[in-house]
Order: sequence, then structure tokens, then C-alpha cells
Amino acid sequence: MFDRKYLARLAGVGAAATMAIGLFSTGAANADTFVPLPGGELTKTLSDGTVVTVRLVGESANINPSLGSTPVHRNAWVSGSAQVDVAGAEGGAIFPGYTVGCQVNIDGGGVEGGVDGSLDWSDGENVKPGVGADSGGNLTLGPGQSQSFYVLDLEQADDYGNESHKKRNKFSGESGSVTWADETIGLNGCGGYAQARAFVSVEVETDNVITWVTLWGQPFSLG
Repeated sequence: MFDRKYLARLAGVGAAATMAIGLFSTGAANADTFVPLPGGELTKTLSDGTVVTVRLVGESANINPSLGSTPVHRNAWVSGSAQVDVAGAEGGAIFPGYTVGCQVNIDGGGVEGGVDGSLDWSDGENVKPGVGADSGGNLTLGPGQSQSFYVLDLEQADDYGNESHKKRNKFSGESGSVTWADETIGLNGCGGYAQARAFVSVEVETDNVITWVTLWGQPFSLG
């Protein structure tokens, strides 16, 4: 027979094990969700015959739908690579970024930012996102609002030696690329469904044409 002290110790171990299982279960419920994304490719011939090809490859998102256990906060870490080929021009500039929306469809035309950002959808392949986020991907959006931000923030001296920040990677020759990993999207204030969508805008300048070409990635849910 077991004495009472031994049985009490067993009961304590069982309670501790039960508590540990409960903690593990809670953690699993709040675990991050890895989302592989298909990226995309777009080829456009400009009016002067210049051929621009834009690719979005290796795209993914790691999503935490409720950081801090609050229903109005989401957090995601996004990665990808933008690759550009320009045949007939000598260089360009790559502007990778994301558009985030709260209870708004960002899969088509008519999207306008309710804060500072905007999207000109007059030509689907020449969309130049308006950028209004002051702190990278840390956004506060209410229902029906969207906002865009650029991934890059390159610090460099301007022509007068002062500090300046550029949102693009400028390249010379016929190809260029930008790769980013674990770029943060932090969304506050959205009590409904939220989505995000990558874009790669390319500014191309030739002897005859200055234009933007934009490739859009697939929208994905932030929870």
C-alpha cells in the first residue's frame, strides 16, 4: 500500500502536468502561421520598344493574428525578392512595398487610403502607390481604410552632404534586384478582417519615356 504522503506527491505531479499541457495548448492556439505566396511576373513593352520584366519570387508571410491577445492588433513578417530586367534602357529604380487594408477589398480597383496612402488604379500595370506610413509598416487603420508603405529606407547623403532617405534601389545596366527578409507589418485599430498585398514598382527612364510599371502580388489575410 502507498502512504498518504506519496499519494499527495503524485497528485501534485499530475496537477503540474495538467497545467503544463494547458499552457502548451494556449501557445499552439496563438502560434504563428507561415503562408507561402506565389509571387508573380509581368512583362510590359513601353511605347519606345523598351521591354520591362518584373518578377516577385520567394514571397512568404509569417502571420501572428493577435499579438498581445488583442483583436485589433495583427503582426506579420514578410519576405520576398524583386527582380527586374530592362531591355533597351540603361537602368532604373525598384520600389518594393506593401498595401494593407482593413475591411476593404485590395484585390482590384477603387482602393483609396483613408489615412495618407492612396492607389491610382487608372492603369492597372502603371499603378504608383501613394505612401503615407511614417514608420515603415507600423500602421493604424479603421474599417474601409488602406495604406501603402515601401520596404526600403536607404540612408545616404544628398548633393549638399545632408542626410536623406530613399525608398528605392537604383540600378544601372539591364537588370537589378532587391531582397528583403522578415520585414514587419504591424497593424493596429482594425477590428474586422485585414489583408495585405505586396507590390513591386519600377521607374524606368529612357531617351523617350519615363514611366512606372507595377507588379502586384497575391493578397493574403492578416486575420
